[in-house]
Amino acid sequence: MTVYLSSAYLAPVSYYACLLHADRVVTEQHDHYMKQTYRNRCTIAGPDGPLALTVPIVKPDTPKCPMRDIRISDHGNWRHLHWNALESAYGQSPFWEYYRDDFRPFYEQRYDYLMDYNEALQSLVCSLIDFEPRVERSEQYLSATDADGDLLDLREAIHPKRDLHLSLPHYRPVDYYQVFATRLGFLPDLSIIDLLCNMGPESLLVLRQMKMNH
Repeated sequence: MTVYLSSAYLAPVSYYACLLHADRVVTEQHDHYMKQTYRNRCTIAGPDGPLALTVPIVKPDTPKCPMRDIRISDHGNWRHLHWNALESAYGQSPFWEYYRDDFRPFYEQRYDYLMDYNEALQSLVCSLIDFEPRVERSEQYLSATDADGDLLDLREAIHPKRDLHLSLPHYRPVDYYQVFATRLGFLPDLSIIDLLCNMGPESLLVLRQMKMNH
């Protein structure tokens, strides 16, 4: 099964379940950039509840700018803010100390393009979880009508404002240990960094249990 996905910043757990269970993944780079999606934001478990972290972008010259051309802005010292938020959220988690030095460079060096940044982070996460998905960028925009039976279009299914039970009906999430669960309850489908920091090497086992039957 080939799965089409949008680019995503520290994508949610469901996204990585798709990466693991797909035979092949195509990351769409010709779609128009859309605000308030996982393309430039992730959600982590802060001490007071879910916390959205957003990577600011340079405002495109045209309303319909392809994702591959979206540039990262240096506005608002966001790298420092994101890093502090991650430290605050996961400083007490079992595995943050093992992974923090792997993630630190992403909040110190500059990337010009959002797509490259997302891709590099995804590559790091997959190596830490210890699996190698077959991922490539789209060569052209695939319209929904072009999708065939062996192609699963999930480009807009994994979305901050969509109910996963409706947009991904075949997905079976699995609860796992979270640092603040006694206070906040289990928070589903947070950024992959939440799973990684709380479960470490067992992250792969958790993802394998998250069925993507189609």
